[in-house]
Amino acid sequence: MLKIIDLKAEINGKEILKGINLEVKPGEVHAIMGPNGSGKSTLASVLAGRDIFNVTGGKVIFKGKNLLEMEPEERSREGIFLAFQYPVEIPGVSITNFMRAALDEHRIHKGLKPMDAAEFLRYIKEKKALVELDAKLEGRAVNEGFSGGEKKKNEVFQMAMLEPDLAILDETDSGLDIDALKIVANGVNKLKTKENASIVITHYQRLLDYIVPDVVHVLYNGKIVKTGGKELASELENTGYDEIKNDADNQ
Repeated sequence: MLKIIDLKAEINGKEILKGINLEVKPGEVHAIMGPNGSGKSTLASVLAGRDIFNVTGGKVIFKGKNLLEMEPEERSREGIFLAFQYPVEIPGVSITNFMRAALDEHRIHKGLKPMDAAEFLRYIKEKKALVELDAKLEGRAVNEGFSGGEKKKNEVFQMAMLEPDLAILDETDSGLDIDALKIVANGVNKLKTKENASIVITHYQRLLDYIVPDVVHVLYNGKIVKTGGKELASELENTGYDEIKNDADNQ
Protein backbone atom coordinates (compact mmCIF):
# COMPACT_ATOMS: atom_id res chain seq x y z
CA MET A 1 0.00 0.00 0.00
CA LEU A 2 2.68 2.50 1.05
CA LYS A 3 6.34 2.34 0.13
CA ILE A 4 8.79 5.02 1.28
CA ILE A 5 12.22 4.94 -0.35
CA ASP A 6 15.12 7.03 0.99
CA LEU A 7 12.85 9.95 1.87
CA LYS A 8 14.61 13.18 2.80
CA ALA A 9 13.03 16.46 3.85
CA GLU A 10 14.03 19.79 5.35
CA ILE A 11 12.51 22.91 6.83
CA ASN A 12 14.14 26.32 6.53
CA GLY A 13 17.29 24.68 5.22
CA LYS A 14 17.59 22.23 8.13
CA GLU A 15 17.44 18.56 7.16
CA ILE A 16 14.98 16.63 9.36
CA LEU A 17 14.39 13.38 7.48
CA LYS A 18 17.67 11.86 6.37
CA GLY A 19 16.66 8.79 4.39
CA ILE A 20 13.48 7.05 5.58
CA ASN A 21 12.73 3.57 4.23
CA LEU A 22 9.41 2.00 5.19
CA GLU A 23 6.82 -0.30 3.66
CA VAL A 24 3.28 -0.70 4.99
CA LYS A 25 1.00 -3.45 3.66
CA PRO A 26 -2.80 -3.71 3.87
CA GLY A 27 -4.00 -4.99 7.23
CA GLU A 28 -0.89 -3.85 9.10
CA VAL A 29 -0.43 -1.50 12.03
CA HIS A 30 3.01 0.13 12.23
CA ALA A 31 4.13 2.06 15.28
CA ILE A 32 6.83 4.71 14.99
CA MET A 33 8.52 5.65 18.26
CA GLY A 34 11.44 7.89 19.08
CA PRO A 35 12.64 10.77 21.24
CA ASN A 36 11.63 14.39 20.73
CA GLY A 37 13.09 15.94 17.59
CA SER A 38 13.71 12.64 15.85
CA GLY A 39 11.44 13.46 12.89
CA LYS A 40 8.24 11.56 13.72
CA SER A 41 5.78 14.40 13.23
CA THR A 42 7.75 15.66 10.24
CA LEU A 43 7.27 12.29 8.56
CA ALA A 44 3.52 12.43 9.21
CA SER A 45 3.33 15.99 7.86
CA VAL A 46 5.30 15.15 4.72
CA LEU A 47 3.03 12.18 3.98
CA ALA A 48 -0.04 14.39 4.42
CA GLY A 49 1.44 17.08 2.15
CA ARG A 50 2.09 20.00 4.50
CA ASP A 51 3.91 22.59 2.40
CA ILE A 52 6.13 23.95 5.19
CA PHE A 53 8.46 21.01 4.53
CA ASN A 54 10.62 20.69 1.44
CA VAL A 55 11.20 17.15 0.16
CA THR A 56 14.79 16.98 -1.07
CA GLY A 57 15.03 13.33 -2.07
CA GLY A 58 13.43 9.92 -2.23
CA LYS A 59 10.08 8.51 -3.32
CA VAL A 60 6.74 7.76 -1.70
CA ILE A 61 4.47 5.36 -3.57
CA PHE A 62 0.88 5.02 -2.34
CA LYS A 63 -1.32 2.39 -4.00
CA GLY A 64 0.96 2.50 -7.02
CA LYS A 65 0.86 6.30 -7.38
CA ASN A 66 3.50 8.95 -6.68
CA LEU A 67 2.22 10.51 -3.46
CA LEU A 68 4.67 13.41 -3.58
CA GLU A 69 3.10 14.72 -6.79
CA MET A 70 -0.34 15.07 -5.16
CA GLU A 71 -1.81 18.10 -3.42
CA PRO A 72 -2.95 17.52 0.20
CA GLU A 73 -6.64 17.38 -0.71
CA GLU A 74 -5.91 14.84 -3.45
CA ARG A 75 -4.00 12.67 -0.95
CA SER A 76 -7.04 12.76 1.29
CA ARG A 77 -9.39 11.73 -1.52
CA GLU A 78 -6.99 8.93 -2.46
CA GLY A 79 -7.32 7.53 1.06
CA ILE A 80 -4.74 9.15 3.37
CA PHE A 81 -5.94 10.47 6.73
CA LEU A 82 -3.85 12.37 9.27
CA ALA A 83 -5.01 12.65 12.88
CA PHE A 84 -3.17 15.71 14.15
CA GLN A 85 -1.19 15.93 17.36
CA TYR A 86 -2.83 19.33 17.93
CA PRO A 87 -6.16 19.40 16.05
CA VAL A 88 -7.13 22.88 14.86
CA GLU A 89 -10.36 24.69 15.66
CA ILE A 90 -12.64 25.80 12.80
CA PRO A 91 -15.04 28.41 14.25
CA GLY A 92 -18.42 28.75 12.56
CA VAL A 93 -18.33 25.36 10.82
CA SER A 94 -20.37 22.61 12.46
CA ILE A 95 -18.98 19.08 12.62
CA THR A 96 -22.01 17.81 10.68
CA ASN A 97 -21.58 20.27 7.80
CA PHE A 98 -17.81 19.77 7.77
CA MET A 99 -18.15 16.00 7.49
CA ARG A 100 -20.95 16.25 4.90
CA ALA A 101 -18.74 18.35 2.62
CA ALA A 102 -15.69 16.10 3.11
CA LEU A 103 -17.65 12.89 2.56
CA ASP A 104 -19.30 14.25 -0.59
CA GLU A 105 -15.87 15.10 -2.07
CA HIS A 106 -14.55 11.61 -1.30
CA ARG A 107 -17.59 9.91 -2.81
CA ILE A 108 -17.46 12.02 -5.97
CA HIS A 109 -13.75 11.18 -6.34
CA LYS A 110 -14.67 7.47 -6.19
CA GLY A 111 -17.39 7.91 -8.80
CA LEU A 112 -20.23 7.69 -6.26
CA LYS A 113 -23.14 10.05 -5.75
CA PRO A 114 -23.30 12.14 -2.56
CA MET A 115 -25.57 10.67 0.10
CA ASP A 116 -29.04 12.14 0.40
CA ALA A 117 -29.99 13.75 3.72
CA ALA A 118 -31.64 10.69 5.25
CA GLU A 119 -28.82 8.36 4.23
CA PHE A 120 -26.20 10.76 5.61
CA LEU A 121 -28.00 11.07 8.95
CA ARG A 122 -28.12 7.27 9.30
CA TYR A 123 -24.45 7.02 8.39
CA ILE A 124 -23.31 9.71 10.83
CA LYS A 125 -25.39 8.14 13.62
CA GLU A 126 -23.73 4.76 12.98
CA LYS A 127 -20.22 6.23 13.08
CA LYS A 128 -20.89 8.30 16.22
CA ALA A 129 -21.98 5.16 18.01
CA LEU A 130 -18.96 3.24 16.75
CA VAL A 131 -16.44 5.67 18.23
CA GLU A 132 -18.59 6.73 21.22
CA LEU A 133 -18.77 10.40 20.20
CA ASP A 134 -20.89 12.44 22.58
CA ALA A 135 -24.05 13.58 20.77
CA LYS A 136 -23.72 17.10 22.20
CA LEU A 137 -20.52 17.64 20.17
CA GLU A 138 -22.21 17.05 16.83
CA GLY A 139 -23.82 20.46 16.48
CA ARG A 140 -20.81 22.43 17.68
CA ALA A 141 -18.14 24.03 15.53
CA VAL A 142 -15.20 21.78 14.67
CA ASN A 143 -13.04 21.46 17.81
CA GLU A 144 -14.07 24.91 19.08
CA GLY A 145 -13.90 24.90 22.87
CA PHE A 146 -13.24 21.15 22.92
CA SER A 147 -11.05 19.58 25.57
CA GLY A 148 -7.95 17.71 24.42
CA GLY A 149 -9.75 14.39 24.73
CA GLU A 150 -12.80 15.64 22.82
CA LYS A 151 -10.59 16.85 19.98
CA LYS A 152 -8.92 13.45 19.69
CA LYS A 153 -12.27 11.62 19.79
CA ASN A 154 -13.48 13.94 17.02
CA GLU A 155 -10.43 13.04 14.94
CA VAL A 156 -11.25 9.33 15.24
CA PHE A 157 -14.87 10.11 14.36
CA GLN A 158 -13.70 11.88 11.19
CA MET A 159 -11.57 8.85 10.39
CA ALA A 160 -14.61 6.59 10.84
CA MET A 161 -16.66 8.77 8.51
CA LEU A 162 -14.05 8.88 5.72
CA GLU A 163 -12.86 5.24 6.02
CA PRO A 164 -9.29 5.93 4.78
CA ASP A 165 -7.01 3.28 3.35
CA LEU A 166 -4.10 4.60 5.43
CA ALA A 167 -4.59 6.40 8.75
CA ILE A 168 -1.64 8.25 10.25
CA LEU A 169 -2.12 8.95 13.97
CA ASP A 170 0.35 11.61 15.07
CA GLU A 171 0.68 11.27 18.86
CA THR A 172 -3.05 10.76 19.28
CA ASP A 173 -2.40 9.80 22.92
CA SER A 174 -0.92 13.22 23.71
CA GLY A 175 -2.84 14.85 26.57
CA LEU A 176 -5.35 12.02 27.02
CA ASP A 177 -6.32 10.56 30.35
CA ILE A 178 -6.65 6.78 30.54
CA ASP A 179 -10.43 6.72 29.93
CA ALA A 180 -10.19 8.94 26.83
CA LEU A 181 -7.22 6.91 25.62
CA LYS A 182 -9.24 3.68 25.84
CA ILE A 183 -12.16 5.21 23.91
CA VAL A 184 -9.90 6.55 21.16
CA ALA A 185 -7.96 3.29 20.89
CA ASN A 186 -11.16 1.26 20.85
CA GLY A 187 -12.47 3.37 17.98
CA VAL A 188 -9.25 2.89 16.01
CA ASN A 189 -9.34 -0.87 16.61
CA LYS A 190 -12.96 -1.11 15.43
CA LEU A 191 -12.02 0.59 12.16
CA LYS A 192 -9.19 -1.84 11.38
CA THR A 193 -9.78 -4.19 8.43
CA LYS A 194 -7.69 -6.46 6.20
CA GLU A 195 -7.80 -3.79 3.49
CA ASN A 196 -6.67 -0.71 5.43
CA ALA A 197 -3.55 0.12 7.42
CA SER A 198 -2.38 2.47 10.16
CA ILE A 199 0.80 4.25 11.19
CA VAL A 200 0.73 5.10 14.90
CA ILE A 201 3.25 7.71 16.03
CA THR A 202 3.89 7.88 19.76
CA HIS A 203 6.49 8.54 22.45
CA TYR A 204 5.15 6.00 24.85
CA GLN A 205 4.33 2.34 25.01
CA ARG A 206 1.00 2.87 26.82
CA LEU A 207 -0.95 3.57 23.61
CA LEU A 208 0.39 0.33 22.17
CA ASP A 209 -1.20 -1.58 25.04
CA TYR A 210 -4.52 -0.77 23.34
CA ILE A 211 -3.58 -0.43 19.66
CA VAL A 212 -1.32 -3.45 19.21
CA PRO A 213 1.18 -2.95 16.37
CA ASP A 214 2.41 -5.58 13.95
CA VAL A 215 5.72 -3.74 13.52
CA VAL A 216 7.53 -1.17 15.69
CA HIS A 217 10.12 1.23 14.24
CA VAL A 218 12.44 3.50 16.19
CA LEU A 219 13.12 6.82 14.49
CA TYR A 220 16.19 8.73 15.63
CA ASN A 221 17.96 11.69 14.05
CA GLY A 222 15.90 11.46 10.88
CA LYS A 223 16.37 7.75 10.22
CA ILE A 224 14.75 4.48 11.23
CA VAL A 225 17.49 2.87 13.30
CA LYS A 226 15.70 -0.19 14.66
CA THR A 227 12.68 -2.30 13.68
CA GLY A 228 11.05 -5.15 15.57
CA GLY A 229 7.81 -6.68 16.75
CA LYS A 230 5.45 -5.36 19.42
CA GLU A 231 7.88 -6.46 22.12
CA LEU A 232 10.25 -3.69 21.03
CA ALA A 233 7.84 -1.12 22.47
CA SER A 234 7.96 -2.81 25.88
CA GLU A 235 11.74 -2.94 25.69
CA LEU A 236 11.91 0.80 25.03
CA GLU A 237 9.56 1.47 27.93
CA ASN A 238 12.01 -0.30 30.24
CA THR A 239 15.32 0.89 28.83
CA GLY A 240 14.56 4.24 27.20
CA TYR A 241 16.26 5.46 24.03
CA ASP A 242 19.81 5.99 25.32
CA GLU A 243 21.18 2.65 24.12
CA ILE A 244 19.62 3.07 20.68
CA LYS A 245 20.97 6.62 20.46
CA ASN A 246 24.47 5.46 21.35
CA ASP A 247 24.37 2.60 18.82
CA ALA A 248 23.12 4.95 16.08
CA ASP A 249 25.69 7.66 16.87
CA ASN A 250 28.52 5.11 16.77
CA GLN A 251 27.59 3.68 13.38
